[in-house]
Amino acid sequence: MKRAVIKRRIVRLIDRCLREGSSIDLGGAGTFELESGRVVFQPSGRIRVFIAYASEDRAEARKLYSALKSHGLEPWMDEQKLLPGQNWPRAIERAIEVSDYVVICFSRRSVGKRGFFHSEIRYALDVAACVPLDEIFLVPVRLSECTVPDQIARRTQYIDLFPDWEAGFQALLTVLTKRTIEDQRQQPKILT
Repeated sequence: MKRAVIKRRIVRLIDRCLREGSSIDLGGAGTFELESGRVVFQPSGRIRVFIAYASEDRAEARKLYSALKSHGLEPWMDEQKLLPGQNWPRAIERAIEVSDYVVICFSRRSVGKRGFFHSEIRYALDVAACVPLDEIFLVPVRLSECTVPDQIARRTQYIDLFPDWEAGFQALLTVLTKRTIEDQRQQPKILT
Protein backbone atom coordinates (compact mmCIF):
# COMPACT_ATOMS: atom_id res chain seq x y z
CA MET A 1 0.00 0.00 0.00
CA LYS A 2 1.31 3.42 -0.87
CA ARG A 3 2.46 5.76 1.87
CA ALA A 4 -0.06 8.46 0.88
CA VAL A 5 -2.98 6.01 1.23
CA ILE A 6 -1.78 4.92 4.68
CA LYS A 7 -1.36 8.54 5.76
CA ARG A 8 -4.91 9.42 4.64
CA ARG A 9 -6.32 6.43 6.56
CA ILE A 10 -4.44 7.40 9.71
CA VAL A 11 -5.58 11.02 9.44
CA ARG A 12 -9.22 9.91 8.96
CA LEU A 13 -8.96 7.61 12.00
CA ILE A 14 -7.45 10.36 14.16
CA ASP A 15 -10.05 12.84 12.91
CA ARG A 16 -12.92 10.45 13.71
CA CYS A 17 -11.59 9.71 17.20
CA LEU A 18 -11.18 13.39 18.00
CA ARG A 19 -14.65 14.29 16.72
CA GLU A 20 -16.10 11.51 18.90
CA GLY A 21 -14.47 13.13 21.93
CA SER A 22 -11.45 10.85 22.36
CA SER A 23 -8.08 12.35 23.11
CA ILE A 24 -4.96 10.95 21.53
CA ASP A 25 -1.74 11.26 23.52
CA LEU A 26 1.52 9.94 22.05
CA GLY A 27 3.28 8.76 25.19
CA GLY A 28 4.05 12.24 26.49
CA ALA A 29 5.47 13.46 23.15
CA GLY A 30 2.32 15.42 22.40
CA THR A 31 -1.33 15.16 21.50
CA PHE A 32 -3.55 15.31 18.46
CA GLU A 33 -6.17 18.03 18.76
CA LEU A 34 -8.96 19.55 16.71
CA GLU A 35 -8.23 23.16 15.92
CA SER A 36 -10.69 25.10 13.76
CA GLY A 37 -11.99 21.81 12.38
CA ARG A 38 -8.52 20.60 11.42
CA VAL A 39 -6.43 17.85 13.02
CA VAL A 40 -3.13 19.18 14.36
CA PHE A 41 -0.34 17.59 16.35
CA GLN A 42 0.67 19.66 19.36
CA PRO A 43 4.08 18.70 20.82
CA SER A 44 4.05 18.55 24.63
CA GLY A 45 7.10 20.75 24.93
CA ARG A 46 8.26 18.65 27.87
CA ILE A 47 11.89 17.58 27.86
CA ARG A 48 12.19 13.82 27.22
CA VAL A 49 14.97 12.09 29.17
CA PHE A 50 15.93 8.44 28.70
CA ILE A 51 17.50 6.93 31.83
CA ALA A 52 20.06 4.16 31.15
CA TYR A 53 21.03 2.15 34.22
CA ALA A 54 22.13 -1.31 35.32
CA SER A 55 19.57 -3.39 37.19
CA GLU A 56 21.72 -3.22 40.34
CA ASP A 57 21.24 0.57 40.32
CA ARG A 58 17.45 0.43 39.95
CA ALA A 59 16.76 2.17 43.28
CA GLU A 60 18.93 5.17 42.31
CA ALA A 61 17.38 5.24 38.82
CA ARG A 62 13.89 5.30 40.37
CA LYS A 63 14.90 8.23 42.57
CA LEU A 64 16.22 10.06 39.51
CA TYR A 65 13.07 9.24 37.51
CA SER A 66 10.82 10.61 40.28
CA ALA A 67 12.90 13.76 40.73
CA LEU A 68 12.92 14.52 36.99
CA LYS A 69 9.18 13.91 36.74
CA SER A 70 8.48 16.17 39.72
CA HIS A 71 10.38 18.96 37.94
CA GLY A 72 8.12 18.76 34.87
CA LEU A 73 10.36 16.67 32.62
CA GLU A 74 9.26 13.50 30.80
CA PRO A 75 11.68 10.79 31.98
CA TRP A 76 11.68 7.33 30.38
CA MET A 77 12.60 4.31 32.49
CA ASP A 78 11.92 0.78 31.32
CA GLU A 79 10.04 -0.39 34.40
CA GLN A 80 7.79 2.68 34.25
CA LYS A 81 7.11 2.76 30.52
CA LEU A 82 7.31 -0.75 29.02
CA LEU A 83 4.00 -2.54 28.56
CA PRO A 84 3.38 -6.28 28.93
CA GLY A 85 3.92 -8.01 25.60
CA GLN A 86 5.75 -5.04 24.14
CA ASN A 87 8.87 -5.66 22.02
CA TRP A 88 11.13 -4.18 24.69
CA PRO A 89 14.41 -3.99 22.72
CA ARG A 90 12.68 -1.96 19.99
CA ALA A 91 10.76 0.14 22.56
CA ILE A 92 14.04 1.04 24.27
CA GLU A 93 15.67 1.95 20.95
CA ARG A 94 12.68 4.11 20.03
CA ALA A 95 12.73 5.83 23.43
CA ILE A 96 16.42 6.68 22.95
CA GLU A 97 15.76 7.96 19.41
CA VAL A 98 13.00 10.36 20.45
CA SER A 99 14.63 11.56 23.66
CA ASP A 100 16.06 15.02 24.01
CA TYR A 101 18.71 13.63 26.37
CA VAL A 102 20.07 10.26 27.45
CA VAL A 103 21.24 10.17 31.06
CA ILE A 104 23.67 7.29 31.57
CA CYS A 105 23.99 6.18 35.20
CA PHE A 106 27.44 4.78 35.99
CA SER A 107 28.41 3.06 39.22
CA ARG A 108 30.96 0.56 40.51
CA ARG A 109 28.36 -2.12 39.83
CA SER A 110 27.59 -1.09 36.24
CA VAL A 111 30.91 -0.22 34.59
CA GLY A 112 32.37 -3.74 34.55
CA LYS A 113 29.14 -5.65 34.14
CA ARG A 114 28.07 -7.22 30.84
CA GLY A 115 24.47 -6.87 29.75
CA PHE A 116 21.75 -4.68 28.32
CA PHE A 117 23.03 -1.54 30.05
CA HIS A 118 26.07 -1.46 27.77
CA SER A 119 23.90 -2.32 24.77
CA GLU A 120 21.75 0.75 25.53
CA ILE A 121 24.88 2.90 25.82
CA ARG A 122 26.16 1.67 22.44
CA TYR A 123 22.83 2.43 20.82
CA ALA A 124 22.73 5.89 22.45
CA LEU A 125 26.25 6.55 21.10
CA ASP A 126 25.03 5.62 17.61
CA VAL A 127 22.10 8.01 17.92
CA ALA A 128 24.39 10.71 19.35
CA ALA A 129 26.51 10.46 16.20
CA CYS A 130 23.58 12.07 14.32
CA VAL A 131 23.15 14.94 16.80
CA PRO A 132 24.90 18.25 16.00
CA LEU A 133 28.34 18.36 17.66
CA ASP A 134 27.55 21.42 19.79
CA GLU A 135 24.29 19.98 21.09
CA ILE A 136 24.21 18.07 24.37
CA PHE A 137 22.56 14.65 24.07
CA LEU A 138 24.47 12.20 26.29
CA VAL A 139 24.74 13.19 29.94
CA PRO A 140 26.79 10.73 32.00
CA VAL A 141 26.18 10.72 35.75
CA ARG A 142 28.10 8.82 38.39
CA LEU A 143 26.08 7.26 41.17
CA SER A 144 29.24 6.27 43.05
CA GLU A 145 33.01 6.49 42.70
CA CYS A 146 33.86 4.70 39.43
CA THR A 147 35.69 5.14 36.16
CA VAL A 148 33.54 6.35 33.27
CA PRO A 149 34.45 4.38 30.12
CA ASP A 150 37.06 6.15 27.98
CA GLN A 151 34.84 6.35 24.90
CA ILE A 152 32.51 8.60 26.88
CA ALA A 153 34.88 10.27 29.37
CA ARG A 154 37.20 11.64 26.67
CA ARG A 155 34.29 13.41 24.93
CA THR A 156 31.76 14.25 27.59
CA GLN A 157 31.88 15.79 31.07
CA TYR A 158 30.02 13.77 33.69
CA ILE A 159 28.07 14.84 36.77
CA ASP A 160 28.49 13.26 40.19
CA LEU A 161 25.29 12.46 42.08
CA PHE A 162 27.38 11.62 45.13
CA PRO A 163 28.35 12.48 47.84
CA ASP A 164 25.84 15.35 47.58
CA TRP A 165 22.85 14.07 45.58
CA GLU A 166 20.99 17.40 45.71
CA ALA A 167 23.92 19.42 44.31
CA GLY A 168 24.50 16.83 41.59
CA PHE A 169 20.82 16.72 40.69
CA GLN A 170 20.67 20.53 40.46
CA ALA A 171 23.65 20.45 38.06
CA LEU A 172 21.86 17.79 35.99
CA LEU A 173 18.62 19.77 35.99
CA THR A 174 20.51 22.86 34.80
CA VAL A 175 21.89 20.91 31.83
CA LEU A 176 18.55 19.32 30.95
CA THR A 177 16.60 22.57 31.11
CA LYS A 178 19.23 24.74 29.42
CA ARG A 179 17.12 24.93 26.29
CA THR A 180 13.82 26.38 27.32
CA ILE A 181 10.63 24.49 26.69
CA GLU A 182 9.63 27.23 24.26
CA ASP A 183 12.80 26.62 22.23
CA GLN A 184 11.89 22.94 21.94
CA ARG A 185 8.22 23.52 21.16
CA GLN A 186 7.57 23.26 17.46
CA GLN A 187 4.72 24.83 15.60
CA PRO A 188 1.66 22.57 15.49
CA LYS A 189 1.70 20.36 12.42
CA ILE A 190 -1.54 20.36 10.47
CA LEU A 191 -2.46 16.91 9.25
CA THR A 192 -5.66 17.55 7.30
